[in-house]
This record gives sequence, C-alpha cells and structure tokens, in this order.
Amino acid sequence: MPRTARTASLLAAALLATVVPSAGASAAEAVPRIDLTVLVVDDGGSAVEAITSELRTTGVPYRRVDLADSDRPVIDAAFLSDTVAGRPRAKYQGVVLPHETAFGPDSAEQAALSAYERTYGIPQVDAYTWAHPGVGLDHTSEGGFSGPLDGAAASVTAAGRAGPFRHLDGPLTFEDNDPAISESYGYAGRPREGFTSYLDIPVDSGGRASLIGEYAHDGRRELVVTFAYNPYQRQFRALARGIVEWLTQGVHLGQSRSYFSVHVDDVFAPDARWDTVRNCTPGDFDCVGDEGRGENPIRMTADDARHAAAWQKAAGFTLDMVYNGGQGEQWKTGHGGTDPLAAQLIADRAQYRWINHTYTHPFLGCVQDTTTVPWRCAKNATGTTLWMSRSEISGQIRNNHDWAVRKGLSVDRTELVTGEHSGLKTLPQQPTDNPNLAGALADNGVTWVASDNSREPQQRAVGTGTAAARTVPRHPMNVYYNVGTAAEMADEYNWIYTSRAHGGSGICETDPASTCLPAPLDTATGYVAHIVPREVRTALSHIVANDPRPHYVHQSNLAEERILYPVLDRVLADYRALFADNTPLVNPRQRDVGTELNRRAAWDRALAAGQVTAYRIGTTVTVKAPAGVTAPVTAPEGTRKQLLLGTSAFGTPYAGARSAWTAPEPLQTAITLRLPTA
Repeated sequence: MPRTARTASLLAAALLATVVPSAGASAAEAVPRIDLTVLVVDDGGSAVEAITSELRTTGVPYRRVDLADSDRPVIDAAFLSDTVAGRPRAKYQGVVLPHETAFGPDSAEQAALSAYERTYGIPQVDAYTWAHPGVGLDHTSEGGFSGPLDGAAASVTAAGRAGPFRHLDGPLTFEDNDPAISESYGYAGRPREGFTSYLDIPVDSGGRASLIGEYAHDGRRELVVTFAYNPYQRQFRALARGIVEWLTQGVHLGQSRSYFSVHVDDVFAPDARWDTVRNCTPGDFDCVGDEGRGENPIRMTADDARHAAAWQKAAGFTLDMVYNGGQGEQWKTGHGGTDPLAAQLIADRAQYRWINHTYTHPFLGCVQDTTTVPWRCAKNATGTTLWMSRSEISGQIRNNHDWAVRKGLSVDRTELVTGEHSGLKTLPQQPTDNPNLAGALADNGVTWVASDNSREPQQRAVGTGTAAARTVPRHPMNVYYNVGTAAEMADEYNWIYTSRAHGGSGICETDPASTCLPAPLDTATGYVAHIVPREVRTALSHIVANDPRPHYVHQSNLAEERILYPVLDRVLADYRALFADNTPLVNPRQRDVGTELNRRAAWDRALAAGQVTAYRIGTTVTVKAPAGVTAPVTAPEGTRKQLLLGTSAFGTPYAGARSAWTAPEPLQTAITLRLPTA
C-alpha cells in the first residue's frame, strides 16, 4: 500500500475509534454516565458556603439548591438521574449537604437521595455535624471532646495522607486570632465500625478522636466534618482541596495551585522616607512644609543586593525586580558617576526576573493639579482634562525596555507595571483610564499591565479590541514603601490604625473598612510582634485560596533593616511545614498570572452559559467546551489523554494528582481522558 494511502487509512481508523461504538457497546450501556457536576444543598450556613467557595474558585461546576427557597426543586429520582441515549445518567458526581439529614431523616427526599447515592456510588459530604452513631462516631461524652478548637493542633492520619489529604504533611493548627473570641467549635468523636478518620486530635481520655473522616455504611459513603468553619479560616483552606478530591473521587473539572509571587517595585530608584515627627512623607503633595524635596531617601546598597541574591538561593524563591532604569541613571549622575547597587544587581541579573516599571516613574494619568489636597486632575480653559500624551507614555515604556536590553537584563516586553499603577483609573480623582494609555501599550507590545488589587480586584481590558492589554491585579503587602526600619513601620502603622485620642490620624475611626488598634504599638517590638504575623496570615490566605495574583512591595523593604524578609521567611516556612512536597509553591511571572486569570474568566463564562458538557463513563472522561475555551481538568496519576493516534500522559503532577488547562487535539471536538484502571 502506498505510504499516503496507509496514512489515510490509519487516520480514518483512529477517527472511527473515537466516535463509533465498539461491537460490545450494547453490553456497556449498563455502565452509567456520571456528569461532572456537584449538587450543593444550601442551608445558608458558613460550612456549605465555604465548600461552595472552593468549588467556585477552582472551576468545579455545581448546582445549588437553596433549602430556604419555597420554589426550589423537589429532590427525587427524576431530579437526580435519567437516561441519555439508552444509558442511565447520574446528573451529579457528588453531593454536599449541610448535615447528614438535611431533608429530614424519614423524608421522601432524603430517601431518594440515599437511593441515588447507593445506585451510582455517589459520595456525600456532611459539611458540619456533631459526633453521634448516625455518622459513625461515638458521642463526645464517650471519650471524645466538644468545645472551642482555637489553637488546637490537629493531625492528618495515615489514611488521610494516603487518601484525599495527601497534599498535607505537617500538623494543622486551628486559627486563634483573638483570644477573647471563640473562632471554631468542634465535636471530636471516637470512630465506630465503618469509619475511617482522616483528621484527628488528642483527647484527655487518651488516644485520638476524629474531626474529619469517611463513614461507609448502607452501601453509601459520607465525609463527616464535625467542626465549624468559614471560607476564610486557614484550617478550612488547607483542607479544602482534599474535601473536593474526596467528593469528586479525584476526577473533576477545575484545578488549583498554591501561588506566591513577590514584585519588588522601584528597583534602582530611591523611595521617600516617612517622617515620624510630621506624620507624613516628605516629597508627597500633602506633606506640608517639605516643598516637595524629599529627605533622606531609602535606597538599597550593593550589600543589600548581595543579601537578596543569597536569600533567594537559600529560600528557593525568585523575586520579580520591577525596575526604573532612568531613576538609576539619575542617581548615578548625582553620585559621582558610579552606582555600586546597579553594578551588583546587573552582575546578578540572571538570578531575578525583571519587569518594566517605566524609565523615570512619572504619573501616567491626568496632569496633576497639586495646588489642592488631595490633588485633582488639571483642566484647560474649556474644562477638558489634561492627560499625559501617548508619545510620553510610550517613551517611558520604550526607554526603560531599551535600557534593560543594553544592560543584559532579560525582560519581557509584554509585561508592564506603571508607577503607582498610574494611567489606569485612580479614584476618586481620575475615574477613567488615561485615553492615551491603551495606544501606548500597543505601541510597545504590552499585553499585561499591573493594577492594584485593593482598587480593582478583577482583571479587565485596557482599551478595546481583541488585542487590548489586560490588567494583572496585584496584592499590596502591608509593608510600606516609605520605611526602612521596623520602628518607622510601626510608627506609620500607629498613625493609620490608632484613634485621635491615642495620637493617631483617626482614619480608622472614619473609614468603615478599617478598625482601630486598642492602643499604639510599641515601636521597638510592634513590627515583629504584631504586623509580621498579620501580614503572614494575609499572604497565606491568598496562597491557599488558589489566588495567582502577585504581591508587591518596594525596594526600600530590602534596604537598611531589610524588614520584608521576616514576612517572607515566615510565609515560606509556615507553608512548607504544613504542605507536602507534592504541593510546592508555584511562583509565576506576571504574564502567566494574566493568562491564568484570563482563562478562568472564559471558563466561568462558559459554565454560566451552560456551554460545558462533561461526564465519566467507566474509565473514560469526556469534556466538551466552546471553541477557543480551554478547560481545567484534574484526574488521578496515570491518566492518559486520547490523541488522534494513541495517547499521552495527561497534565502535570500537583498535590498527588494530575491537572492542566486542556483542549481537544487537532481534528477532535472533545477532550477524552483515559483513567487508570487500578
């Protein structure tokens, strides 16, 4: 047979193998189709809310039934299952209930749900219940414990580490943020026959009692959770991945990672210093009496640069240096034509990632009128807002990129962080983007521009058209740009977060989003004792919530007392102590974060529009999504992806599973995965 004919024959056979049932298809019809959607029965409690938030943020499709809605559907056999093309179909791969008898223990709905779970092997999560024999546990009075769990050290059992919680390694300590408030309450019971504990605590009577475990009985399986939680508590966030893995039996749409990136802004530039006497920052428009000079600025030294490089190597973590080349050149000119800091950073350039921050860090939005406090946008005689021009913005971007190229820095021209996120809308003074910004971004090939997550948490387009740049929101870390010492940091923190009666600004009294300290921090100890733990907790809350957004700080935080490192060291140490080696921190660069957020938005739109179909039949998973939409999928180790000819390993390993954003292969209309048989 000629080669072309043989190739055509093979292609035809491959296509037939993917779309035509085999001769044994009629026998296979007894194998049910299980749709990859979760049923959530919601009573309005925080536990169901927490699990729902995990499904939503990781891209797992779910249907919510509100128990308080008088028009809600009746849970019966027709609601739960039907037949498609002669094959029985289970409409939900897992069920989340507020507790084990959400519809009433003897109700027709509870009976229908139990029968459905037995028939199709569907797991059920009891989001929050108490320890009793009905869920496979002894009462807490029989050698268990009931009460507040604040500060309690729980452990993942051997069964948990070998099963759904294989992403955890170390002890899991329940949060205790305020000793005056009970933050989590629980019922730890001793397991009975059929119960396998996954998370437990020691009890006074000796031995251990369960807080999470699987109860197998009556042909069904339930994941029994016997402590209260909400979506924001670290103990839930650490466990959430395992709850979803158990609920979906390790096969589901959606994926998650633990992301942590840190942008260091203003590299090569000096930062102004907080004045502890005037309670303002000299050089800022609102610092009266300074005349805009700025005094005793903070700037890294060559020793600071060497320390940064050594810290990265020891920590196994890469910083993103967000640089202003022109500011460095100005510093060099004003200091005898030499700049040891720049020389050291450039010598170590390969150890960092570099991001364009504009050449001299100007404000790229409207022309600022600083004759009033706060400033306002200047206008011409006809009342039209004056803007920085497209050519000026473009020059700032281009000149900084060209400077980096000359210095041998590896910089991606698609990434940009503007000074103070300027050019983008800045409320309340500038409610719209600079109309010249989008064109300047296009002139320089910029497709990912940073924004401030505290102002704009959602990604959006800058300009119009399919080629428009998109924002990458960044979390500001509460380590201020204008401090070089712990005492300065505590002093400014006191000014912001104490009442007027305690010598503060009183902002915390008038801002509804803020709270006041009961008393000012000791400036000698307040940073390490109060600010660092809070900032570590905040950063970790982002990391364990599948949030890819970068965090940002400033070069001043790596200078003088180098106050950023205690925060970073604690974040890395706390994460690595709790999570297993199979769940490492992912350290994406800005363009990768932008791509991730863009994919998520497209996926969420497709789910909301009902344009995704996904199901499992035996060991075959099929996913269909709109053209151009990539699907996030998680599956067990050993899963293969069907190609036109043969298969290939699916996804990348993470947390003991394999996952990826994926799409149909050429000449295919659906994603087909082959699950391992063992």
